[in-house]
Amino acid sequence: MKKIFLTLLVLVVTNVTFGQSVFDKFEDQEKIRTVIVNKKMFSLLSKMKVEDKETQQYVNLIKKLENLKVFATQSDSKAEEMKATAEKYLKTAGMEELMRITDKGKSVKIYVKSGATDSQIKELLMFIDGSGTEETVLMSLTGNFDLDELSVLTEKMKLPGGDDLKKASKGSKGPKGGK
Repeated sequence: MKKIFLTLLVLVVTNVTFGQSVFDKFEDQEKIRTVIVNKKMFSLLSKMKVEDKETQQYVNLIKKLENLKVFATQSDSKAEEMKATAEKYLKTAGMEELMRITDKGKSVKIYVKSGATDSQIKELLMFIDGSGTEETVLMSLTGNFDLDELSVLTEKMKLPGGDDLKKASKGSKGPKGGK
């Protein structure tokens, strides 16, 4: 019994570690722009004083976030590597597709892992395949947040792919009600 328990524990820890670091290999690579924001930075940002409602929404969302990783490239080879890594991760991550958009040679796919309720999200993965004409973007966001809150984040942080993420947050009422 102990052996089975230890085996399960090792598998769970391995999956959690894999899930947190699978995209880290893209950091510090030439031809890939990287934005990494961790829980400590979100904690510091959430302490800022605010005057208006929109900024207050931004601060409220930041308190719920744990990790943001954005990788962007115009290199075809790096884009293919990012796509293969994302596809491999999605096979084991237990995420469901929220929406898919194809427009002018650009393909956007957004996946989520539900949180405590249907409207809460634990993890969001967005992959924009620019197919050589536009920038390819891979974004991973973890925490416990509502999808509708994300448009404020993308606006304030000016993230690559922010316009596509705005479309998802406006067009969905959680992972079960997605398009």
